[in-house]
Amino acid sequence: MSWPPVLGLATRSLANRRLTAGLTLAALAISMTLVLGVEKVRHEAKASFANTISGTDLIVGARSGSIQLLLYSVFRIGNATNNITWRSYKRIAGLNEVAWTVPMSLGDSHLGFRVLGTTDAYFRHYRYGRKRNLAFAAGKPFDDLFDAVIGSDVAAALGYTIDSRIVVMHGLGREGFRDHKDKPFRVSGILAKTGTPVDRTVHVSLQAIEAIHVDWRRGSPVPGMAISADEVRRMTLTPKAVTAVLVGTKSRFGAFGLLRTINESRGEPLLAILPGVALQELWDLMGTAEVALSTISVFVILAGLMGMVTMLLAGLNARRRELAVLRAVGAQPRHLFALVVAEAASLSAAGAVVALALLYAGLLVAQPILDARFGLFIEISPPTARDLGVLAAMVAAGVLAGFLPAWQACRQALADGLIVRN
Repeated sequence: MSWPPVLGLATRSLANRRLTAGLTLAALAISMTLVLGVEKVRHEAKASFANTISGTDLIVGARSGSIQLLLYSVFRIGNATNNITWRSYKRIAGLNEVAWTVPMSLGDSHLGFRVLGTTDAYFRHYRYGRKRNLAFAAGKPFDDLFDAVIGSDVAAALGYTIDSRIVVMHGLGREGFRDHKDKPFRVSGILAKTGTPVDRTVHVSLQAIEAIHVDWRRGSPVPGMAISADEVRRMTLTPKAVTAVLVGTKSRFGAFGLLRTINESRGEPLLAILPGVALQELWDLMGTAEVALSTISVFVILAGLMGMVTMLLAGLNARRRELAVLRAVGAQPRHLFALVVAEAASLSAAGAVVALALLYAGLLVAQPILDARFGLFIEISPPTARDLGVLAAMVAAGVLAGFLPAWQACRQALADGLIVRN
């Protein structure tokens, strides 16, 4: 008896026990799907973090912590401890090592989405992924003082199109604190999908941020002072401060020197960080969660394999006569061993195939939900070498798990198998 006949016999044997084999296959497939899903989410989350910003050499903000600066400037999470004065920003922009700068001002919102004040340089120099440029799905960058460019998620969630009206709220949260309804904005452009926080941001000019706050002091409107949108257009609107600055240098080596220059400056206390280093620090903080996900994955697949072993062991008692007949017609113990291991291999391989199908079906359903609710864009792509390696490891584990019931089958003597038990 060679391996192919053993494999065929194992398949027919499983078909005769289709109910228990089907339940075992379902348990294995679900276990493998969960393992693949956890690995996929973990890998895509890390890639999403790394791809949020690229091509930027330094991020400069008020002196605080590198992770805090990264969170509010790139991920739009949290708030700055302080702002950078416009004078300090101009000084940084004028340094010899600096090739370009993108000033950013945060603090306002629109129906739960952050409002970012910036310049046209943002659309020219901001990169994400592998240095991909921002692209417009519709419209163009802001031209008028009260033009706004919105991310794709903002447009989809609120149903905005070109020329839609937007009222900016002072403060964060869906309702904000106070609104700037006397100076509404018009949507001039909608950015194409990026899978980054850019999709959930409303972009306006720095001058517009100054314009809506021109009659405000200390976060509140000045009593009796109301300057209309038409009046503010005739004013000189020079920003007083910005929240953070993205900096591109003329050379990578120049970035390290500029980093030291800014951090050791004796004037206004500033902090310059390398985005890549800060991103790695942020991911390291999430290492506990990553280990927890991996541990859960191991226990999930172990539970599935234990179910398969239990099914095979329980089936041995019912198959005593079958195995004894095989021994009687000349099958050796090694053939019985190979038969049970082949059953385990067949179940594991079939479980891997079903798991892949379930994984991609789940991704199709979960992708828009994860993107809309958590900002995590999971790319649906063909299985990677890592995915196939994980599947191969689980199939191999299934084959090894079949050794125990196979060994038990070999222990059953021919005479014992022919005894009729009442």
